[in-house]
Amino acid sequence: MITYDQLKDAIERRDALKRYLDIDGKRIQVEEEELRTHVPDFWEHPTEAQAQMKKIKDLQQWITGYEEVDKAVGEVETGFEFVKEGLLEENEIDALYTDAMSKIENLELRNMLRREEDKLGVVLKINSGAGGTESQDWASMLMRMYLRWCEKNGYKTSIANILDGDEAGIKSCTINVEGDFAYGYLKSENGVHRLVRVSPYNAQGKRMTSFASVFVTPLVDDTIEVKVDPACVSWDTFRSGGAGGQNVNKVESGVRLRYQFTDPYTGEQEEILIENTETRDQPKNKENAMRQLRSILYDKELQHRLQEQAKIEAGKMKIEWGSQIRSYVFDDRRVKDHRTNHQTSDVNGVMDGDIDGFIKAYLMEFSGNED
Repeated sequence: MITYDQLKDAIERRDALKRYLDIDGKRIQVEEEELRTHVPDFWEHPTEAQAQMKKIKDLQQWITGYEEVDKAVGEVETGFEFVKEGLLEENEIDALYTDAMSKIENLELRNMLRREEDKLGVVLKINSGAGGTESQDWASMLMRMYLRWCEKNGYKTSIANILDGDEAGIKSCTINVEGDFAYGYLKSENGVHRLVRVSPYNAQGKRMTSFASVFVTPLVDDTIEVKVDPACVSWDTFRSGGAGGQNVNKVESGVRLRYQFTDPYTGEQEEILIENTETRDQPKNKENAMRQLRSILYDKELQHRLQEQAKIEAGKMKIEWGSQIRSYVFDDRRVKDHRTNHQTSDVNGVMDGDIDGFIKAYLMEFSGNED
């Protein structure tokens, strides 16, 4: 059974969240923002109206999250007294406490995501490394892992582009993840992922090492302003390959966007290439490709900010984008993150999308360096 000190800790963390999140202030703010929606011509400006409704929704989510915590902790307080009076079993109060602590930790974790981009969705790209079929299979396993994580957490996903492997797996894929704070959580996955296992593709049964890289970019929405120079955009169309019926193969619905980008800070030039075969509708694919371009340009600005911050706070910035971040050693039943040293022996659980422990460890260690 839980102790009085555990109950006291839960109460203190609940009260701290109320202060940190300024719940009373947010309630007042919601009322004020809702009044703005009552003006007669509110919906005559759809873009501004939708931004206003999203602002209210974002505020309300914090209030609702706190109210769930407050209710759960209140049930533990009441249950603690009921156990003393014999009205509640010890295992029942323990279950109430576990539920309350889960809600507290989830809200504390979300409170760490304070940067503007944290609340956005994600463009998640996976590329297989050198090593042929083994690495391509590893890339497909990572794709499944992230899709399962998104499914468990209620995020909407769509595969913008996928390139199948030569024999198995995939060479690359691009996944759009839509939902609140998807980038805030998944930014922890940016980097190189290393697999060590006895390869099913090796006749000698040797232990093989494979690599795949994961690139995480904020998925911009209509509230984010990103300048795209139309003169630097060019398009190609092509017939989509793979499954999907005759229409996909015969109609040039696939689009390839080329953007001649000049870095405003360094003057360096590069071509950004984006392919989208998400739908059978070419205009829709063009729209999706442009959204990805805006996301990439937004991410480039973020990376510049991070680099500038690193110069100012020399030594404080520990994150090395693109470096090897995690090892998955199947034979030893171990997955270890090299940045936080968080590890687990539940390899199957991780590959089935249970990566919350790694995300939390990353945010606990690095979120303080982002302010």
